[in-house]
Amino acid sequence: MFFVVKRKQIVEAVLVVLILVFSIICLNFVDLNQTVFAKSSKKLPVYRVDTGDEKRIAISFDAAWGADKTRRIVDLLNDRQVKATFFLVGFWVDAYKEEVAYIADHGMEIGNHSKSHLHMSTLSADKIKQEVDYVNAAVRTITGITPKVFRSPFGEYDDRVLAYVESANMIPVQWDVDSLDWKGISGEEIIKRITGKVKNGSIILCHNNSDHILDALPTVLDTLIERGYSFVTMSELLYQTDYSIDAQGVQHRNK
Repeated sequence: MFFVVKRKQIVEAVLVVLILVFSIICLNFVDLNQTVFAKSSKKLPVYRVDTGDEKRIAISFDAAWGADKTRRIVDLLNDRQVKATFFLVGFWVDAYKEEVAYIADHGMEIGNHSKSHLHMSTLSADKIKQEVDYVNAAVRTITGITPKVFRSPFGEYDDRVLAYVESANMIPVQWDVDSLDWKGISGEEIIKRITGKVKNGSIILCHNNSDHILDALPTVLDTLIERGYSFVTMSELLYQTDYSIDAQGVQHRNK
């Protein structure tokens, strides 16, 4: 009798443990699914473009402070028949209207980098709109062209920022190759960082007034051209319609 009762208690205990374990597994599975769904449904800008075997890349220059190197950068690009995109901040546009015109007149693309270079994800919806719209209007007044691409300051964004950018008929973009030129690193370091990381469809981030950009840029351009890469503007690199962006921020053409 004692053995029968003890065996029954053991069986019941085992069943309780199994139920608890099953419940924990189910809860974790639900949480995992929710996490995966949240990541896949989150809006993302474009960090790189899937160009397949095509060796197309885009080099970009953010302009927020200073302008004394800007024309020389444009000239170096044109000397090599290279196209680039300059992401301009609104207060830079206001201060350097002649440089804005020079960029556009010499075949480079102008992108929107916000009016005031603020942390966009901390702003209200109205303020986000103002930051984006101001630059579009200012650039259009000078060049007659409205920017088609937007880069958020500090690389910071959220769904609200990206949703408004898309509603303004622009594509939000980031980068997959960071020169880190803004840190004041040497021209040689900039060259190594860029040429060592570029791949098909890469978006390169530089700055128009960093300390050693002019030291590095000729070698960067010549090296990548020798490797067979073709430099295009951001708008030319991006798929404008019928595309998707994966969890790593890579833009793919829908098949």
